Amino acid sequence: MLIGSDGSATFCGRTFGPREISEIKDIVESFPGLSRTELAGTVCELLDWHRANGTYKQRECWEFLELLEASGLFRLPARRPGRPRGSRTKVPETGYGELQPPITGVVRDVSPVSLALVGSQEERLLWRELVGRYHYLGHTVPFGAHIRYLVRIAQPEAVVGCLQFSSPAWRIRPRDQWIDWDDGTRRRNLQKVVSNSRFLILPWVRIRNLASTVLALAARRVASDWEQRYRIRPVLLETLVDPERYLGTSYKAANWLNVGMTTGRGRMDKAHRLHGKAPKAIFLYPLRKDARRQLRSM
Repeated sequence: MLIGSDGSATFCGRTFGPREISEIKDIVESFPGLSRTELAGTVCELLDWHRANGTYKQRECWEFLELLEASGLFRLPARRPGRPRGSRTKVPETGYGELQPPITGVVRDVSPVSLALVGSQEERLLWRELVGRYHYLGHTVPFGAHIRYLVRIAQPEAVVGCLQFSSPAWRIRPRDQWIDWDDGTRRRNLQKVVSNSRFLILPWVRIRNLASTVLALAARRVASDWEQRYRIRPVLLETLVDPERYLGTSYKAANWLNVGMTTGRGRMDKAHRLHGKAPKAIFLYPLRKDARRQLRSM
């Protein structure tokens, strides 16, 4: 039997305690839309399971998940062709991503503004190129659940930005205090929170109120798109803003709530260790009036 009498398990030289095993089970059961590769990446990130060179032990984690499944702890999703997950990936550079002539004005001059859910290979490459070349964090392939949008305007017809929503931070004290979460309730309901992990308006686009308009559009459709893909309907959005670069003006204009600052720990930190990361401002956007009650439910 893989799981010991005390609820722990040992694999590849690491012992996972009962609480970690419970958290792995929660992830597998809470995100039924993820592939095995995506689940392995999410578990590695959550448990900080990596090699000496800093890369995650994703293949080992995959094998560990299959052993846990064989022990009867949970059922993994069916196998399907995987896509690579990792940190930074090579960004293509094409004419579509070159600096363009300025687009100026106000939103009514370029309307309608729309969000196009990234689906085709062409759209994925364009999104990757634009974010990789023009977002200060660059392009990374996120672990776990995520959806992406291209921001389009009609006058002139053009792509003017990019959005990404992905799995939330495991623990952010101001967010958890705003919700009034204890550890157990957070583990059960964390999948109902989604992070706006990338937001880019292209540098040649200077359209007044465009950013807040895009955020408002996203807030109206992301829950349905997320539910359709992952069978979970989120009730709260979160994002982190670097105050050394931005004031969060667009989020404030779109009625996001500034609930405090991070402590500078990693996104999935569970051991309360500082990692030299600059503190970020935390913004939240409830997608329902009763979002806090939903997130506190048993």
